[in-house]
Amino acid sequence: MSLALFLILAIYIICIGLLVYGFFKIKKYQKSDIEPKTNFTIIVPFRNEKENLTILLESFSNLNYPLDLFEVILVDDSSDEKFHIPHFTFHISQIDNIRISKSPKKDAITTAMQHVKTEWVITTDADCIVPENWLLNLDNYIQERNISMLAGAVSYECAHSFLDHFQQLDLTSLQGATIGSFGLHNGFMCNGANLAYTKSLFEKLNGFDGNDKIASGDDVFLLQKAIQQFPQEVHYLKAEEAIVTTKPTETWKALFYQRVRWAAKTSSYQSLFGKLLGLIVFFGNLSFVIGFLFLLLGIWSYPIFVLFAFLKFVTDFVLLYFTNDFLTKGKIKSVLLSSLLYPFFSSAVALYSLFGSYEWKDRRFKV
Repeated sequence: MSLALFLILAIYIICIGLLVYGFFKIKKYQKSDIEPKTNFTIIVPFRNEKENLTILLESFSNLNYPLDLFEVILVDDSSDEKFHIPHFTFHISQIDNIRISKSPKKDAITTAMQHVKTEWVITTDADCIVPENWLLNLDNYIQERNISMLAGAVSYECAHSFLDHFQQLDLTSLQGATIGSFGLHNGFMCNGANLAYTKSLFEKLNGFDGNDKIASGDDVFLLQKAIQQFPQEVHYLKAEEAIVTTKPTETWKALFYQRVRWAAKTSSYQSLFGKLLGLIVFFGNLSFVIGFLFLLLGIWSYPIFVLFAFLKFVTDFVLLYFTNDFLTKGKIKSVLLSSLLYPFFSSAVALYSLFGSYEWKDRRFKV
């Protein structure tokens, strides 16, 4: 059994090493001085997020981009009270979500698509803040390359609590895996808080057909369909000026349900690489948990467990360090304690996602 655990760890180390290699294969993008030309429609699904929406719209008003080249569509998914749009100089419209599936967010984007007049669409979330050169970077990259979909980075706006630092490291690992997989030409994951694609691509892919029975995954499933049919037209934008920030969850319970929601869609991935990597990461974390139990039961000596934990920690830290440097330019906080807790948390999320249920936007969903 001990040999099997170290074999799993060896496979895990190789996979994370490949992701680090892929991370550096994606070069950082610097916008040029070309004149902006791309027309964008920004779609924002929301439900009961009055305060967050106001902050997001304020960040839109600070965008360094011509006002006549972008507009915003807010999609209200049955909020308890109507959101009244503040006055801004850019064009905003608000529509009600038309529910046709088990996924409120996919329905919101599909509903908004009926009102989109531009070729390029960007999705983001109501609890986000976008940087001032966000659209400029997207526009420049689009003008310079023949693409139909562009995925961008997302980071947390953290306070000083351990919960926030834990979430930041978790998201950092996901962002590192995302960028690394694109660098290996096997992109399988992205974040709908910073995702751009053409309306024509959305129509060619028949939108979310085929996965609308799954509550989440408006980003990942669309990406995987796009890569399967048009692999050369899907890129990753590794630009520091285009990183969207969002808020971490406020409680451990909310974090657990959020990660369950994210994990529940893994079994429905079209990407074989994504499924295999998900399994390897799961067993890599589970092997740490089993190793800890072996230590408690006296099956493993303390030096053996420390060696096992050290090898895994160093492997994870390399990917976390370089990804965090790209996302935040700050120090990694609470990394040791988070690394010790994360395998238990991740294993619990993965196992629970096989049969449990979760809460999302004051609704309950079955996995």
